[in-house]
Amino acid sequence: MPTDLNPYGGVFGGWLMSQMALGAGSLASREGKGKAVVVSASDFAFPGAMQVGDELSVYCDIVATGTTSLTIAAEAVARERNGEAETKVAQGTFKFVLLDENDRPRAVAQWA
Repeated sequence: MPTDLNPYGGVFGGWLMSQMALGAGSLASREGKGKAVVVSASDFAFPGAMQVGDELSVYCDIVATGTTSLTIAAEAVARERNGEAETKVAQGTFKFVLLDENDRPRAVAQWA
């Protein structure tokens, strides 16, 4: 939407990152069977431009696990509004920590 544009008329990278965090968070919560919060974001690149009205798809994979964390790689792909052309517009990595019912970190092994 126009409110999601940077001053140059392109889709704001921060908006893309937030959509990617939502997708990665959904995977973390589903695989972790509970609350998962993002604690870091890294390795971001924006290789393509997204236009207002494009459809955005976010693809995520778990690439590493820690004692209480899941590291998830996310890729954002834009499809032109009135066609089939697709462009990779962003990629990055998120780290999530799994939390218990008291919002304390819990072991990843609990869900495996």
